Amino acid sequence: MKQFDARAWLLPQPVLIIGTYDADGKPNAMNAAWAGTWDEHKVMISMGSHATTDNLKRCGDFTIAFATRDTMTAADYVGLVSARKVADKMGPTGWQAEKAAHVNAPRFTCFPMTLECRVVDKFDESNTGCYLIAEIVSIAVDEQYLAADGKPDVSKMQLITFDPVHHTYIELGETVGKAFSDGLKLKPKA
Repeated sequence: MKQFDARAWLLPQPVLIIGTYDADGKPNAMNAAWAGTWDEHKVMISMGSHATTDNLKRCGDFTIAFATRDTMTAADYVGLVSARKVADKMGPTGWQAEKAAHVNAPRFTCFPMTLECRVVDKFDESNTGCYLIAEIVSIAVDEQYLAADGKPDVSKMQLITFDPVHHTYIELGETVGKAFSDGLKLKPKA
């Protein structure tokens, strides 16, 4: 077994697009991968110091979209370019934005699924960033990405993950099992 130095190689890592409005009400987006579930109705995001961080200080509402194969190049771009330095950061993406239904934040229409969120807590806040806890207020899913049961069908979305080991994006693949079910095969019979 080969050993490596300690790294944040938690796999897979989501490729999340955080949407906020700037001080002038202009949509902004950034790419974030250090995030996860906090509880059933909340998420946690490790935020550096970004224009998005500034926007969240003014208004705690934001959206989280999940990057896809089709949005990958622009999703990478919004992670490379700072709205603090580039006035028209969003122009090159070609993304169209509309106001989210339940929070004061942009929803970018090119993504299959968007969480509408509101900051409920921040901790370890410093010049370099903070950790955010946000409640999920609502979830918007483009109807073409729904399964027969009316719920989101992840297999249709072509979602990508970030590989922190090789700095690549990987498209999620096929369903290989059923959670809370397949393990029952190993459960002793009473």
